[in-house]
Amino acid sequence: MRERFWRLTLVWADGGDTGRLVDLAAQAWRIALTLVKRSDDPSGFVVLPKRWLVERTFVWLMRSRRLARDHEARSDTAETMILWSMTMVMSRRLARRRC
Repeated sequence: MRERFWRLTLVWADGGDTGRLVDLAAQAWRIALTLVKRSDDPSGFVVLPKRWLVERTFVWLMRSRRLARDHEARSDTAETMILWSMTMVMSRRLARRRC
C-alpha cells in the first residue's frame, strides 16, 4: 500500500475501526488515522464531520446505473467502472455554465 500511495498521510475512518488498525497505520504505514466518532447523545439526525463527504460521493457514483448493482466479476473491471462514473461526474461539473 505504501509503495502505491506514497503521498497518503492522513486517513479518516469510522469510529468502529479502533484497535490494531490505528496502531498498524501509525507504525507500519506511517499514516495518521483519524477516527470520526458518533456522539453519545443519539437525539435526532447529526451530520458527522468528514463522513458526509464520503456519503455524498457514493450518491454521485450510484447515479450511474451500472454501479447500482454488483455485476462485476473482476475487481479491475469494477474499479474501471467507478473511475468512469467519477469522470462523468467531474466532466459534467466542468461543463456547467457559469452565470
